Amino acid sequence: MVLFVVFLIISTLTTYILPKRYFNDTKIIVIDKWNEIGWVGSYPFAIMFYKLTGMKHLPFFVIAIIQFPITTYILSKIGIPKNFHIINVKNVLVYIAFLLLAIYMSMPTKEFITFLMFSPIPFIFRSQKSTRFKIIISLLLFVLCSFFRAYYLLIPIFAIAMYFASFIKFEKRAVSTIFSGLMIVIFLSFSHGIIKGEFLSKLTREDYIVKNINSMNINSAIQSPISQDTWYGEAFGIVYGFMAVNFPISEMIKHLLSPQIVAFVIWELLFFYILFVRFSRCLKNRKENQLELWILLILISYFMVQGVFEPDLGTSIRHKIGFLPLIYFALYYDRFIEREKLPKT
Repeated sequence: MVLFVVFLIISTLTTYILPKRYFNDTKIIVIDKWNEIGWVGSYPFAIMFYKLTGMKHLPFFVIAIIQFPITTYILSKIGIPKNFHIINVKNVLVYIAFLLLAIYMSMPTKEFITFLMFSPIPFIFRSQKSTRFKIIISLLLFVLCSFFRAYYLLIPIFAIAMYFASFIKFEKRAVSTIFSGLMIVIFLSFSHGIIKGEFLSKLTREDYIVKNINSMNINSAIQSPISQDTWYGEAFGIVYGFMAVNFPISEMIKHLLSPQIVAFVIWELLFFYILFVRFSRCLKNRKENQLELWILLILISYFMVQGVFEPDLGTSIRHKIGFLPLIYFALYYDRFIEREKLPKT
């Protein structure tokens, strides 16, 4: 409750504090200068959503009062760990995630829609349905939501592929499974290059950055040091992109004089490290931890998709907030399941 009240206040004040560049997406959604409104595509659907709900006409501080409580309520219904009040690394990372949630929910944003789309997954996993049903329905949800962002279709593909790759007996199974996933991403990009004539990551990220870096004032662009015009440049660029959004050490070195970027990098590193440790543990005892393993496979698949499409570090963190229900559920999975196993009184 203390976190909620403090961050709600911050959320209502965000519109008066943040620089104008933080509202670039919001302007597109509210103004709809190019008449993009529709049902397919992230911008068209977001424009339609805020028009139908009437929120596009509300002051931003009122939108914060609506959106932040809704998202916080959903997280509270997923569960609240008993030790959530204790100051430790994981809890502090989640406190920061709540702060970011408060900031991004203070305006019309695609992340609010993403949050609502995928918040059912933790509840599906905690239901009394069979394990197979939970996994299939959760993966199908990404397919159904691909009308919003087409690349959601890739998440089930990567998750299933990594699941089968994890059966291969390597010494470092967690690392080898993620590496196998990256190889699949590279293969898909090469296939796209053969069919369409241009590699996937170059088309969606590198070309976008080159075209918009000056107009959008991107100061943490994820741009491969090697041109992605060649097959080996594209392969390197995909691996570089994955590392940049999950192990952004190079970004921290580039922006040592930008404290906000350094803070984001530290948050990303610690956050991914915790998930990676849990992923390694699940692979060692996959039968007992099958559901937790699938939650982590879905998240890692999303991180791989980010490595292909995200143009800059700030955007990658913003998009992760849309997946906060899954991230929150994965971080505290054992706490929630442990509570459910306790005898009822």
